[in-house]
Amino acid sequence: MKEFELKYGCNPNQKPSKIYMENGAELPIEILCGRPGYINFLDAFNSWQLVKELKEATGMPCATSFKHVSPTSAAVGKKLSDKLKKACFVDDIEGLDESPLACAYARARGTDRMSSFGDWIALSDVCDKTTATLIKREISDGVIAPGYTDEALEILKSKRKGNYNIVKIDPNYIPEEQEKKQVYGITFEQGRNNFKINKELFSEVVTENKEFPEDAIIDLIISMITLKYTQSNSVCYAYDGQAIGVGAGQQSRIHCTRLAGTKADTWHLRQHEKVLNLPFLPTISRPDRDNVIDGYINKNEEDVCADGVWQKYFTTQPEPLTNEEIRAYLDTITGVSVGSDAFFPFSDNIERARRSGVSYIAEPGGSIRDDIVIDCCNKYGIVMAFTKMRLFHH
Repeated sequence: MKEFELKYGCNPNQKPSKIYMENGAELPIEILCGRPGYINFLDAFNSWQLVKELKEATGMPCATSFKHVSPTSAAVGKKLSDKLKKACFVDDIEGLDESPLACAYARARGTDRMSSFGDWIALSDVCDKTTATLIKREISDGVIAPGYTDEALEILKSKRKGNYNIVKIDPNYIPEEQEKKQVYGITFEQGRNNFKINKELFSEVVTENKEFPEDAIIDLIISMITLKYTQSNSVCYAYDGQAIGVGAGQQSRIHCTRLAGTKADTWHLRQHEKVLNLPFLPTISRPDRDNVIDGYINKNEEDVCADGVWQKYFTTQPEPLTNEEIRAYLDTITGVSVGSDAFFPFSDNIERARRSGVSYIAEPGGSIRDDIVIDCCNKYGIVMAFTKMRLFHH
């Protein structure tokens, strides 16, 4: 297949629309089911690059959940604790521990479930039955992977009345070194960002505390590769083999740090005993449950515990999660890693990161205020490495 005609571009009025290889070669994909759209393919090709690089850097199967050309999370195939399984709503999946790829997807989808609603999925390895079983019951637009087992393909093809988007990509495909795009009829050309992210990237530790455990290095690799495919400005918190908070596309870096930190806090608080034991009505759908949990934790537009409201969601009226309980719980969290796609210009980013349990930081360095940022890390015993590499993505 040399080209594929799309229904429309980013919006229904943007026609005609297609994908094709400018050099006339065959597209490196097969569409096994469905008819992916313009934004679907933007998510598919960006997310595939992320999991491909993450697998190469860690040696572990990995998965990512993408929405609007940025990842909501990315994760490697580490087993989930019983508490995390419950928080991610995968504690009923048989054989989960035996499938590292399914564990990776359970983590990636379970991180920021509200943002992942209607996501695009990328898998680093051949999709197996367990992973497909997880995907089938979530609201998503499609999946890209290097292959699918017969059982997995049958499960996925039954999704969306047989119209679920399933894309197979050639894992050996190598794009050209120069890439182009047009804006307002003007062509931009640049060399592809082939910068390799691995543990050597964190060798220049600039703080007094220089102890980088292996788990933190893996988390920082996840964070930085996630940032490489996140719309800038961006900051990513990572913990226990997964990105737990992504702040994308903010004009101010402190806003990235706050946004990502709030998402990371919500991920931790989903494992609070009060949240794990919310008495949901059995008729509540998975998306509605996600919205209610977010409202319960973050006290959003609707007080889900109020009289006249709780009856819509719960069998009994739950006790609120108080601000004091939230702060006490988060104060027990340590060992979180955070990466930034450009330098932290002020120490306020460190102060905010610390409130979310951050112990390890990687950022390019190069600010005129580097010394202030380093001093702030030293005050809290945080380990920080300068990568000397910016990772803007637009």
